[in-house]
Amino acid sequence: MRKRSMATGPDFTAAPPPDDAVAAGRMFQAGVGVPLTPFRQFVVKLHSRCNIACDHCYMYELADQSWRARPMVMSDADIDRLAARVAEHAHAHSLDSVEVLVHGGEPLLAGKAKLERLFAAVTAALRPNVRPVFTMQTNGILLTEAMLEVLAAYEVHVGISLDGGEQENDRHRRYTDGRGTYRQVMRGLDLLRSEPYRHLYRRLLCTVDVANDPVRTFDELARLSPPAIDLLLPHATWENPPPAGISTPGSTPYADWLNALFDHWYAGPAQHVQIRFFEELIVQLLGGQAVTEKIGLSPINFLVVETDGTLELQDALKAAYEGAAATGLTLADQPFDAVLEVPAVRANQSGLDGLSATCRACPVVDVCGGGHYAHRYHAETGFDNPSVYCADLAALIIHVRQRVREDLARLAESTQ
Repeated sequence: MRKRSMATGPDFTAAPPPDDAVAAGRMFQAGVGVPLTPFRQFVVKLHSRCNIACDHCYMYELADQSWRARPMVMSDADIDRLAARVAEHAHAHSLDSVEVLVHGGEPLLAGKAKLERLFAAVTAALRPNVRPVFTMQTNGILLTEAMLEVLAAYEVHVGISLDGGEQENDRHRRYTDGRGTYRQVMRGLDLLRSEPYRHLYRRLLCTVDVANDPVRTFDELARLSPPAIDLLLPHATWENPPPAGISTPGSTPYADWLNALFDHWYAGPAQHVQIRFFEELIVQLLGGQAVTEKIGLSPINFLVVETDGTLELQDALKAAYEGAAATGLTLADQPFDAVLEVPAVRANQSGLDGLSATCRACPVVDVCGGGHYAHRYHAETGFDNPSVYCADLAALIIHVRQRVREDLARLAESTQ
Protein backbone atom coordinates (compact mmCIF):
# COMPACT_ATOMS: atom_id res chain seq x y z
CA MET A 1 0.00 0.00 0.00
CA ARG A 2 1.34 3.43 -0.94
CA LYS A 3 1.55 5.79 2.03
CA ARG A 4 2.25 9.47 2.43
CA SER A 5 5.24 10.39 4.57
CA MET A 6 4.00 12.30 7.57
CA ALA A 7 7.12 14.46 7.47
CA THR A 8 6.30 16.04 4.13
CA GLY A 9 2.54 16.34 4.35
CA PRO A 10 0.35 18.72 6.37
CA ASP A 11 0.90 18.89 10.11
CA PHE A 12 -1.22 16.03 11.44
CA THR A 13 0.32 16.16 14.92
CA ALA A 14 -2.33 18.44 16.37
CA ALA A 15 -4.82 15.58 16.65
CA PRO A 16 -4.07 12.40 18.63
CA PRO A 17 -4.29 9.09 16.74
CA PRO A 18 -7.83 7.71 17.03
CA ASP A 19 -8.57 4.33 18.57
CA ASP A 20 -10.30 1.68 16.47
CA ALA A 21 -13.78 2.97 17.23
CA VAL A 22 -12.94 6.50 16.23
CA ALA A 23 -11.00 5.32 13.20
CA ALA A 24 -14.29 4.27 11.71
CA GLY A 25 -14.71 7.97 11.34
CA ARG A 26 -12.92 10.39 13.59
CA MET A 27 -16.10 12.04 12.52
CA PHE A 28 -15.88 14.74 15.17
CA GLN A 29 -18.45 15.85 17.71
CA ALA A 30 -18.83 19.08 15.77
CA GLY A 31 -22.02 17.82 14.19
CA VAL A 32 -23.88 17.48 17.48
CA GLY A 33 -26.73 19.96 17.60
CA VAL A 34 -26.53 20.77 13.89
CA PRO A 35 -30.00 20.98 12.26
CA LEU A 36 -30.61 17.93 10.12
CA THR A 37 -30.75 18.25 6.34
CA PRO A 38 -32.98 15.54 4.89
CA PHE A 39 -31.73 13.25 2.14
CA ARG A 40 -32.87 14.35 -1.30
CA GLN A 41 -30.87 11.92 -3.41
CA PHE A 42 -30.75 8.15 -3.06
CA VAL A 43 -27.94 6.33 -4.84
CA VAL A 44 -29.23 2.84 -5.56
CA LYS A 45 -26.62 0.16 -6.24
CA LEU A 46 -28.93 -1.98 -8.32
CA HIS A 47 -26.13 -4.24 -9.56
CA SER A 48 -22.81 -4.76 -7.78
CA ARG A 49 -20.70 -6.10 -10.64
CA CYS A 50 -19.35 -4.50 -13.81
CA ASN A 51 -18.78 -5.59 -17.40
CA ILE A 52 -15.46 -3.72 -17.69
CA ALA A 53 -12.40 -3.37 -15.47
CA CYS A 54 -11.33 0.28 -15.10
CA ASP A 55 -8.06 0.40 -13.21
CA HIS A 56 -9.01 3.70 -11.52
CA CYS A 57 -12.33 2.41 -10.16
CA TYR A 58 -12.80 3.12 -6.43
CA MET A 59 -15.44 0.40 -6.20
CA TYR A 60 -13.24 -2.55 -7.15
CA GLU A 61 -9.63 -1.36 -7.09
CA LEU A 62 -9.25 0.42 -3.74
CA ALA A 63 -9.43 -0.39 -0.03
CA ASP A 64 -13.01 -1.58 0.49
CA GLN A 65 -13.76 -4.93 -1.15
CA SER A 66 -17.15 -5.50 0.52
CA TRP A 67 -18.78 -5.82 -2.91
CA ARG A 68 -17.45 -9.39 -3.06
CA ALA A 69 -19.82 -10.50 -0.30
CA ARG A 70 -22.91 -8.75 -1.66
CA PRO A 71 -25.54 -10.15 -4.02
CA MET A 72 -25.03 -9.18 -7.64
CA VAL A 73 -28.47 -7.65 -7.99
CA MET A 74 -30.97 -6.08 -5.58
CA SER A 75 -33.92 -8.32 -4.74
CA ASP A 76 -37.52 -7.35 -5.47
CA ALA A 77 -38.21 -7.38 -1.73
CA ASP A 78 -35.47 -4.79 -1.13
CA ILE A 79 -36.69 -2.72 -4.07
CA ASP A 80 -40.10 -2.57 -2.37
CA ARG A 81 -38.49 -1.66 0.98
CA LEU A 82 -36.43 1.02 -0.73
CA ALA A 83 -39.50 2.57 -2.37
CA ALA A 84 -41.36 2.59 0.94
CA ARG A 85 -38.42 4.15 2.83
CA VAL A 86 -37.90 6.86 0.20
CA ALA A 87 -41.59 7.76 0.33
CA GLU A 88 -41.58 7.70 4.13
CA HIS A 89 -38.61 10.10 4.23
CA ALA A 90 -40.01 12.42 1.57
CA HIS A 91 -43.38 12.69 3.28
CA ALA A 92 -41.84 13.15 6.75
CA HIS A 93 -39.82 16.13 5.48
CA SER A 94 -42.46 17.51 3.10
CA LEU A 95 -40.23 17.12 0.07
CA ASP A 96 -41.88 17.77 -3.26
CA SER A 97 -39.29 15.79 -5.24
CA VAL A 98 -36.44 13.34 -4.68
CA GLU A 99 -33.76 12.00 -6.99
CA VAL A 100 -33.09 8.29 -7.35
CA LEU A 101 -29.68 7.73 -8.98
CA VAL A 102 -29.30 4.20 -10.31
CA HIS A 103 -25.69 3.11 -9.98
CA GLY A 104 -23.49 0.05 -9.73
CA GLY A 105 -21.25 -1.68 -10.66
CA GLU A 106 -22.92 -1.36 -14.02
CA PRO A 107 -26.67 -0.87 -13.49
CA LEU A 108 -27.65 -2.00 -16.99
CA LEU A 109 -26.45 -5.50 -16.06
CA ALA A 110 -29.60 -5.72 -13.91
CA GLY A 111 -31.69 -5.95 -17.09
CA LYS A 112 -34.85 -4.26 -18.31
CA ALA A 113 -37.28 -6.06 -15.99
CA LYS A 114 -35.37 -5.21 -12.82
CA LEU A 115 -34.94 -1.57 -13.84
CA GLU A 116 -38.61 -1.23 -14.64
CA ARG A 117 -39.46 -2.89 -11.29
CA LEU A 118 -37.43 -0.24 -9.48
CA PHE A 119 -38.85 2.74 -11.36
CA ALA A 120 -42.43 1.54 -11.03
CA ALA A 121 -42.14 0.78 -7.31
CA VAL A 122 -40.64 4.18 -6.45
CA THR A 123 -43.12 6.05 -8.64
CA ALA A 124 -46.09 4.28 -7.05
CA ALA A 125 -44.81 4.82 -3.50
CA LEU A 126 -44.30 8.55 -4.01
CA ARG A 127 -47.70 9.28 -5.54
CA PRO A 128 -49.37 11.72 -5.58
CA ASN A 129 -47.42 14.45 -3.81
CA VAL A 130 -43.75 13.70 -4.49
CA ARG A 131 -42.14 13.74 -7.93
CA PRO A 132 -39.42 11.15 -8.57
CA VAL A 133 -36.43 12.27 -10.62
CA PHE A 134 -34.62 9.23 -12.01
CA THR A 135 -31.02 9.34 -13.18
CA MET A 136 -28.54 6.63 -14.11
CA GLN A 137 -24.75 6.51 -14.36
CA THR A 138 -23.53 3.89 -16.81
CA ASN A 139 -20.63 3.09 -19.09
CA GLY A 140 -23.22 2.93 -21.89
CA ILE A 141 -22.01 -0.29 -23.47
CA LEU A 142 -25.28 -2.15 -22.87
CA LEU A 143 -27.58 0.63 -24.08
CA THR A 144 -30.01 -0.67 -26.71
CA GLU A 145 -33.23 0.69 -28.15
CA ALA A 146 -35.22 -1.74 -25.99
CA MET A 147 -33.37 -0.56 -22.86
CA LEU A 148 -33.83 3.09 -23.80
CA GLU A 149 -37.57 2.53 -24.27
CA VAL A 150 -37.76 1.50 -20.61
CA LEU A 151 -35.69 4.52 -19.54
CA ALA A 152 -37.79 6.85 -21.68
CA ALA A 153 -41.01 5.57 -20.12
CA TYR A 154 -39.82 6.86 -16.73
CA GLU A 155 -37.85 9.88 -18.02
CA VAL A 156 -34.58 8.47 -16.67
CA HIS A 157 -31.74 10.90 -17.33
CA VAL A 158 -28.55 9.10 -18.31
CA GLY A 159 -24.93 9.97 -17.56
CA ILE A 160 -22.14 8.22 -19.46
CA SER A 161 -18.66 7.63 -18.02
CA LEU A 162 -16.11 8.63 -20.65
CA ASP A 163 -12.59 10.01 -20.16
CA GLY A 164 -12.10 11.74 -23.51
CA GLY A 165 -11.39 10.41 -26.98
CA GLU A 166 -10.33 6.85 -27.71
CA GLN A 167 -6.74 7.40 -26.59
CA GLU A 168 -7.71 9.09 -23.33
CA ASN A 169 -10.60 6.81 -22.47
CA ASP A 170 -8.86 3.52 -23.16
CA ARG A 171 -5.91 4.37 -20.96
CA HIS A 172 -8.01 3.21 -17.98
CA ARG A 173 -11.48 2.11 -19.12
CA ARG A 174 -10.77 -1.35 -20.49
CA TYR A 175 -12.10 -4.89 -20.51
CA THR A 176 -10.47 -7.52 -18.33
CA ASP A 177 -8.43 -8.74 -21.31
CA GLY A 178 -6.98 -5.26 -21.84
CA ARG A 179 -9.08 -4.23 -24.84
CA GLY A 180 -10.31 -0.64 -24.89
CA THR A 181 -13.99 0.14 -24.47
CA TYR A 182 -14.28 3.44 -26.35
CA ARG A 183 -15.90 2.14 -29.53
CA GLN A 184 -18.49 0.09 -27.63
CA VAL A 185 -19.27 3.07 -25.39
CA MET A 186 -19.69 5.28 -28.45
CA ARG A 187 -22.24 2.89 -29.96
CA GLY A 188 -24.38 3.25 -26.86
CA LEU A 189 -23.77 6.99 -26.62
CA ASP A 190 -24.68 7.55 -30.28
CA LEU A 191 -27.95 5.75 -29.67
CA LEU A 192 -28.64 7.86 -26.57
CA ARG A 193 -27.93 11.04 -28.54
CA SER A 194 -30.32 10.06 -31.32
CA GLU A 195 -34.02 10.82 -31.51
CA PRO A 196 -36.24 10.00 -29.72
CA TYR A 197 -33.89 9.50 -26.75
CA ARG A 198 -31.70 12.59 -26.80
CA HIS A 199 -33.74 14.31 -24.08
CA LEU A 200 -32.51 11.60 -21.68
CA TYR A 201 -28.85 12.56 -22.25
CA ARG A 202 -27.67 14.27 -19.06
CA ARG A 203 -23.90 14.38 -18.74
CA LEU A 204 -20.49 12.89 -19.41
CA LEU A 205 -18.41 11.93 -16.38
CA CYS A 206 -14.65 12.21 -16.90
CA THR A 207 -12.00 11.09 -14.44
CA VAL A 208 -9.01 13.41 -14.57
CA ASP A 209 -5.73 11.88 -15.74
CA VAL A 210 -2.85 14.34 -15.95
CA ALA A 211 -1.20 12.09 -18.55
CA ASN A 212 -3.94 13.17 -20.97
CA ASP A 213 -3.88 16.60 -22.59
CA PRO A 214 -6.59 18.69 -20.88
CA VAL A 215 -7.64 20.70 -23.94
CA ARG A 216 -7.77 17.65 -26.19
CA THR A 217 -9.73 15.77 -23.51
CA PHE A 218 -12.29 18.57 -23.30
CA ASP A 219 -12.58 18.98 -27.05
CA GLU A 220 -13.18 15.25 -27.52
CA LEU A 221 -15.96 15.35 -24.95
CA ALA A 222 -17.44 18.65 -26.12
CA ARG A 223 -17.87 17.40 -29.69
CA LEU A 224 -20.40 14.93 -28.30
CA SER A 225 -22.59 17.90 -27.26
CA PRO A 226 -23.18 16.83 -23.65
CA PRO A 227 -25.58 18.95 -21.60
CA ALA A 228 -22.85 18.92 -18.93
CA ILE A 229 -19.41 17.52 -18.21
CA ASP A 230 -18.53 16.39 -14.70
CA LEU A 231 -14.84 16.22 -13.81
CA LEU A 232 -13.83 13.74 -11.14
CA LEU A 233 -10.47 13.75 -9.40
CA PRO A 234 -9.27 10.15 -8.90
CA HIS A 235 -10.44 9.00 -5.49
CA ALA A 236 -7.36 8.92 -3.29
CA THR A 237 -6.31 9.39 0.33
CA TRP A 238 -3.13 10.16 2.29
CA GLU A 239 -2.71 6.38 2.56
CA ASN A 240 -3.31 5.73 -1.13
CA PRO A 241 -2.10 8.85 -2.96
CA PRO A 242 -3.33 10.06 -6.36
CA PRO A 243 -1.66 8.57 -9.44
CA ALA A 244 0.44 11.72 -9.92
CA GLY A 245 1.43 11.74 -6.25
CA ILE A 246 0.56 14.09 -3.43
CA SER A 247 1.04 17.69 -4.42
CA THR A 248 2.90 20.44 -2.61
CA PRO A 249 2.50 24.21 -3.05
CA GLY A 250 5.40 24.13 -5.51
CA SER A 251 4.11 21.22 -7.57
CA THR A 252 0.42 20.95 -8.34
CA PRO A 253 -0.11 18.66 -11.37
CA TYR A 254 -3.88 18.40 -10.96
CA ALA A 255 -4.30 22.16 -10.62
CA ASP A 256 -2.06 22.69 -13.64
CA TRP A 257 -4.25 20.33 -15.68
CA LEU A 258 -7.50 21.86 -14.45
CA ASN A 259 -6.23 25.43 -14.87
CA ALA A 260 -5.34 24.77 -18.50
CA LEU A 261 -8.76 23.27 -19.14
CA PHE A 262 -10.47 26.14 -17.29
CA ASP A 263 -8.69 28.78 -19.38
CA HIS A 264 -9.69 26.99 -22.59
CA TRP A 265 -13.29 26.64 -21.43
CA TYR A 266 -13.61 30.11 -19.91
CA ALA A 267 -12.15 31.93 -22.91
CA GLY A 268 -15.25 31.80 -25.06
CA PRO A 269 -16.97 29.32 -27.39
CA ALA A 270 -16.19 26.28 -25.25
CA GLN A 271 -18.27 27.78 -22.45
CA HIS A 272 -21.50 26.66 -24.09
CA VAL A 273 -20.77 23.25 -22.52
CA GLN A 274 -21.35 23.18 -18.79
CA ILE A 275 -18.43 22.01 -16.68
CA ARG A 276 -20.15 21.77 -13.35
CA PHE A 277 -17.00 21.71 -11.23
CA PHE A 278 -15.90 25.07 -12.67
CA GLU A 279 -19.36 26.57 -12.47
CA GLU A 280 -19.64 25.55 -8.83
CA LEU A 281 -16.28 27.20 -8.13
CA ILE A 282 -17.44 30.45 -9.72
CA VAL A 283 -20.71 30.36 -7.81
CA GLN A 284 -18.76 29.91 -4.56
CA LEU A 285 -16.36 32.74 -5.41
CA LEU A 286 -19.29 35.06 -6.08
CA GLY A 287 -20.79 34.29 -2.68
CA GLY A 288 -23.23 31.56 -3.66
CA GLN A 289 -23.49 28.01 -2.39
CA ALA A 290 -22.27 24.89 -4.15
CA VAL A 291 -24.49 21.83 -4.42
CA THR A 292 -21.74 19.21 -4.73
CA GLU A 293 -19.79 17.08 -2.29
CA LYS A 294 -16.53 17.92 -4.08
CA ILE A 295 -16.13 21.44 -2.75
CA GLY A 296 -17.86 23.96 -0.50
CA LEU A 297 -19.59 23.74 2.84
CA SER A 298 -23.06 22.63 1.77
CA PRO A 299 -24.34 19.66 3.81
CA ILE A 300 -24.24 16.22 2.21
CA ASN A 301 -27.81 15.24 1.38
CA PHE A 302 -27.54 11.85 -0.31
CA LEU A 303 -27.58 8.26 0.87
CA VAL A 304 -26.31 5.05 -0.76
CA VAL A 305 -28.35 1.84 -0.75
CA GLU A 306 -26.36 -1.30 -1.57
CA THR A 307 -27.67 -4.40 -3.38
CA ASP A 308 -28.28 -6.20 -0.08
CA GLY A 309 -30.28 -3.30 1.37
CA THR A 310 -27.50 -1.95 3.60
CA LEU A 311 -27.35 1.82 3.97
CA GLU A 312 -24.04 3.54 3.40
CA LEU A 313 -22.51 6.98 3.27
CA GLN A 314 -20.96 8.38 0.10
CA ASP A 315 -19.48 5.42 -1.69
CA ALA A 316 -16.24 7.24 -2.49
CA LEU A 317 -15.34 6.42 1.12
CA LYS A 318 -14.52 2.94 -0.16
CA ALA A 319 -11.20 4.52 -1.15
CA ALA A 320 -10.32 4.95 2.54
CA TYR A 321 -10.63 1.55 4.23
CA GLU A 322 -12.92 -1.45 4.53
CA GLY A 323 -16.19 -0.34 6.10
CA ALA A 324 -15.53 3.42 5.91
CA ALA A 325 -18.92 4.01 4.30
CA ALA A 326 -20.86 1.71 6.65
CA THR A 327 -23.66 3.01 8.86
CA GLY A 328 -24.62 -0.32 10.46
CA LEU A 329 -28.20 0.18 9.23
CA THR A 330 -30.31 -1.50 6.57
CA LEU A 331 -33.57 -0.82 4.76
CA ALA A 332 -35.30 -3.20 7.16
CA ASP A 333 -34.03 -1.50 10.33
CA GLN A 334 -35.27 2.05 10.77
CA PRO A 335 -36.37 5.12 8.80
CA PHE A 336 -33.71 7.06 6.91
CA ASP A 337 -33.81 9.68 9.67
CA ALA A 338 -31.79 7.21 11.74
CA VAL A 339 -28.93 7.59 9.26
CA LEU A 340 -29.01 11.34 9.80
CA GLU A 341 -27.93 10.66 13.39
CA VAL A 342 -24.79 8.75 12.33
CA PRO A 343 -21.73 10.78 13.47
CA ALA A 344 -20.23 10.83 9.97
CA VAL A 345 -23.41 12.37 8.57
CA ARG A 346 -23.47 14.93 11.38
CA ALA A 347 -19.89 15.86 10.57
CA ASN A 348 -20.68 16.18 6.87
CA GLN A 349 -23.60 18.47 7.68
CA SER A 350 -21.78 20.68 10.19
CA GLY A 351 -20.05 23.00 7.75
CA LEU A 352 -16.90 24.75 8.90
CA ASP A 353 -17.05 23.17 12.36
CA GLY A 354 -16.64 19.71 10.81
CA LEU A 355 -13.29 20.55 9.19
CA SER A 356 -9.75 20.10 10.48
CA ALA A 357 -7.97 22.97 12.21
CA THR A 358 -5.74 23.33 9.15
CA CYS A 359 -8.76 23.80 6.90
CA ARG A 360 -10.53 26.19 9.25
CA ALA A 361 -7.48 28.48 9.18
CA CYS A 362 -7.17 28.42 5.39
CA PRO A 363 -8.09 31.60 3.45
CA VAL A 364 -9.93 29.64 0.72
CA VAL A 365 -11.89 27.33 3.02
CA ASP A 366 -15.24 28.92 2.16
CA VAL A 367 -14.75 27.82 -1.44
CA CYS A 368 -12.83 24.59 -0.96
CA GLY A 369 -14.81 23.34 2.03
CA GLY A 370 -12.01 20.92 2.83
CA GLY A 371 -12.42 19.13 -0.50
CA HIS A 372 -14.09 15.76 -0.91
CA TYR A 373 -14.61 14.09 2.46
CA ALA A 374 -13.14 10.76 1.35
CA HIS A 375 -9.93 12.46 0.20
CA ARG A 376 -9.09 13.60 3.74
CA TYR A 377 -8.41 10.16 5.20
CA HIS A 378 -5.20 9.23 6.99
CA ALA A 379 -4.85 6.08 9.09
CA GLU A 380 -3.51 7.95 12.11
CA THR A 381 -5.97 10.84 12.17
CA GLY A 382 -9.03 9.57 10.32
CA PHE A 383 -10.72 12.36 8.37
CA ASP A 384 -9.47 15.23 10.54
CA ASN A 385 -7.18 16.46 7.75
CA PRO A 386 -7.19 18.59 4.62
CA SER A 387 -7.84 16.88 1.31
CA VAL A 388 -4.98 14.92 -0.21
CA TYR A 389 -5.54 17.37 -3.10
CA CYS A 390 -5.17 20.38 -0.79
CA ALA A 391 -2.36 22.12 -2.70
CA ASP A 392 -4.07 21.48 -6.05
CA LEU A 393 -7.43 22.81 -4.86
CA ALA A 394 -5.84 25.95 -3.44
CA ALA A 395 -3.93 26.63 -6.66
CA LEU A 396 -7.06 26.03 -8.77
CA ILE A 397 -9.22 28.32 -6.62
CA ILE A 398 -6.64 31.11 -6.72
CA HIS A 399 -6.36 30.81 -10.49
CA VAL A 400 -10.11 30.85 -11.09
CA ARG A 401 -10.59 33.71 -8.62
CA GLN A 402 -8.02 35.81 -10.47
CA ARG A 403 -9.70 35.22 -13.84
CA VAL A 404 -13.13 36.09 -12.42
CA ARG A 405 -11.80 39.22 -10.71
CA GLU A 406 -10.21 40.39 -13.95
CA ASP A 407 -13.50 39.95 -15.77
CA LEU A 408 -15.45 41.79 -13.08
CA ALA A 409 -12.94 44.65 -13.17
CA ARG A 410 -13.26 44.93 -16.96
CA LEU A 411 -17.03 44.86 -16.68
CA ALA A 412 -16.96 47.63 -14.07
CA GLU A 413 -14.74 49.77 -16.26
CA SER A 414 -16.97 49.27 -19.29
CA THR A 415 -20.06 50.47 -17.40
CA GLN A 416 -18.50 53.68 -16.07
